[in-house]
Formats: sequence, structure tokens, C-alpha cells
Amino acid sequence: MAKNQNDGRLDTVIGPGTSVRGDFSVTGGVRLDGQVEGRMDVTETIVTGPRSVLKGELHCRAAVIAGRIEGDVHAAEGVELQGGAQVYGNICSKGLVIQPECVFQGNCTMAIADEVA
Repeated sequence: MAKNQNDGRLDTVIGPGTSVRGDFSVTGGVRLDGQVEGRMDVTETIVTGPRSVLKGELHCRAAVIAGRIEGDVHAAEGVELQGGAQVYGNICSKGLVIQPECVFQGNCTMAIADEVA
């Protein structure tokens, strides 16, 4: 995965025990350890913890996923599924890394950054 343009800084944290419902946008990076239901637009990298749940579409620059996503993932750069991650939806990105013991049910489209919408 490429280094964050914001030097790996996580500007927004959705902690454990937090539930968010609705679509929202974040300028910068995000750490998700809670639950989100809705579309997320993240300008930088999103990192999801092992107990996190996202039910909705994700648009980001890059994603490191250890939790559960039920929806499509659109990343301008790369997506990494860490051990135990679960993705039920399609992934569109420039690169994809899948660690052992992940679940990925969907299709993957490898695209250049300008094609990822």
C-alpha cells in the first residue's frame, strides 16, 4: 500500500460502541471501530478494526479492512483485507491484497485511479 499523503494521520475516529446512521464525508483519514449504516466518503485512508461494521458504500483513497463491510468498496489506490476481514460486495481499486482467513464475496475490478468512482 502506498503511504498516506497525510502521513498516516487519522483525523476522525468512530470508536467501539458508537453507531452512526446516514451518509457522510470525511476530509482526511478515518479509524472505524464502531458501526456505520450509510455511505462513507473518505478523502484519505480508512482503517477498520476487527469488530467494526459498515453497511453501505465506501469511497476512499485507500482502505485497510479488518472488520465487516456489507457494500461496495471504491478505492482510488489500494485495498488490503487483513486476517478475519469480511467484505460482502464488490471492490474497485488499483490494487488488492487479501490476507489468509478473509471472506470476500463479490467481484473485483482493477482500475486506474481516474476510473474509480
